[in-house]
Amino acid sequence: MTDPGAGHRLLFPPDLPRSGAQRRLHDLFAAARIESAALDARLLLCAALGIDHAALVRDPGLPLGPGAERLAGFVARRLRHEPVSRILGQREFWGLPFKISPAVLDPRADTEILVEAVLAAFAARRREPLRVLDLGTGSGAILAALLTELPSASGVGLDNSFAACRIARENFERLGLAGRGHVVQGSWAGALRGPFDIIVSNPPYISAEDLELLARDVRDYDPTAALDGGHDGLEPYRLIIPSLPPLLAPGGFVAFEIGATQGEPVSALLWAAGLGAPGVKTDLAGHDRVVFAANSKHPEDHSRECGARDSRIG
Repeated sequence: MTDPGAGHRLLFPPDLPRSGAQRRLHDLFAAARIESAALDARLLLCAALGIDHAALVRDPGLPLGPGAERLAGFVARRLRHEPVSRILGQREFWGLPFKISPAVLDPRADTEILVEAVLAAFAARRREPLRVLDLGTGSGAILAALLTELPSASGVGLDNSFAACRIARENFERLGLAGRGHVVQGSWAGALRGPFDIIVSNPPYISAEDLELLARDVRDYDPTAALDGGHDGLEPYRLIIPSLPPLLAPGGFVAFEIGATQGEPVSALLWAAGLGAPGVKTDLAGHDRVVFAANSKHPEDHSRECGARDSRIG
């Protein structure tokens, strides 16, 4: 079995001071054109030594000691562009810590826009016993964030991967949400029964042509099944959206994360399914990021949020 840290042990001997190791890490990562070199150096050094940032600042002259071996392995993995979150097996999302594994998508900050859109639409109903459905839940990050903000809500996270379901269940337990967050293994919404007040999803939406153009930390480490949206990136939306109306409660709300060019086609699919007048929320770069719509059976609750192309929710 190949030792991933073998080539870096000489650079990080046990007697190397913490401050020297931090500088060396930064230089290695910067030379590898890793944009977050300084942050990654600090995070990996602290994790390898089992210390926090305060201890690193307080005792910069202490030697690496036994943590040097672990640090060498971390360095080798990061230089192969494995994300720090995957090296550490954890990612923060919505201020909450989530365990991740090779079976689940690494939750990213842009997905928080979907959570913001839902919470804005339900600002007056946050204390109600809402029912939430998260299709393709992965790590459970979206559902857990919503349940944290909606204290009387309960939810179901569905995923086709058994390994992903196991990670989601573990995250709900770690966050104290196991009593309200339930996990079901299955393919999209076909076997579910409603009604749900909120339906959310971050489905695979990368086109087959664009998969190879993704950054290495995404292409090589996120599960392909969580990225591949078919020939044009829209296949999951075509499968999911027609099944939503029977699942959505009167006055219910549906929100999808989308790719930057998918606002119009996904909106058209929602409109064709009879889900009100879709709206689109953009990310900080001005790209379409979330499409949302209300159940047209009871449109008055959300028509103003859903009527504009970019409502600037949040």
